[in-house]
Amino acid sequence: MPELPPHAFSKIAATAVVPGTAASPTAERLAGPRASKVAVASMVGTTIEYYDFAVYGTAGALVLGPAFFPSGNATVSSLAAFLTFAAAFLARPVGVVLFGTIGDRLGRRRALVVSLLLMGVATVGVGLLPTYETAGLLVPVLLVTLRLLQGVSMGGEWGGAVLLAAEHAPPGRRALYAAVPQAGPSLGFLLSTAVILPTLDIAGRDAFTDWAWRIPFLLSTVLVVVLICLLALPETRDQEFDV
Repeated sequence: MPELPPHAFSKIAATAVVPGTAASPTAERLAGPRASKVAVASMVGTTIEYYDFAVYGTAGALVLGPAFFPSGNATVSSLAAFLTFAAAFLARPVGVVLFGTIGDRLGRRRALVVSLLLMGVATVGVGLLPTYETAGLLVPVLLVTLRLLQGVSMGGEWGGAVLLAAEHAPPGRRALYAAVPQAGPSLGFLLSTAVILPTLDIAGRDAFTDWAWRIPFLLSTVLVVVLICLLALPETRDQEFDV
């Protein structure tokens, strides 16, 4: 029997099919719909994350300063509210490391679901906070804590959404599917405007300042729906993602 040249073994290995890993025609047909579902779910998750950020920024400019940081000076109160807005951005690197580790050890899907749940709880928590007049100094402390949790969540969700979409993408279309979650920020900003403007118009400025500003925050409970969708997604494995 003639001896094979060394380079032949590399060709055989490259074309060999490992049992249990070959994609059947049925699996190939299902890959497209599954990848689209993952990409859409990732985009919706990113949309809601930025919706929460945009709602806080708008509320901070309108009502959060006087409600949580009364000082007798409207400018000082607004600046204090915007400082809490900035606190979330400082916490984002923590979320990147934390949820990146969770994704590697427990799975991308779990990391993404936990980050979305954390954002939802923190946002609803802001909507349920009492005012400074009711609870005093405890309120600013709780507000900053919730904003830090939002920042941690944002840091984990963004990378997790892109990675999950890329890992489920069909071969040759990973860049396209990984780009789908990037539409989330724009959609989140538009969604926050579509919620806040009608609320302000229907309730009126006085009622909005008094209590109706909480409605956009409480509507973040739609995260539960996204979580249900994400829980139905199959987990990805590192060996399935060929760079």
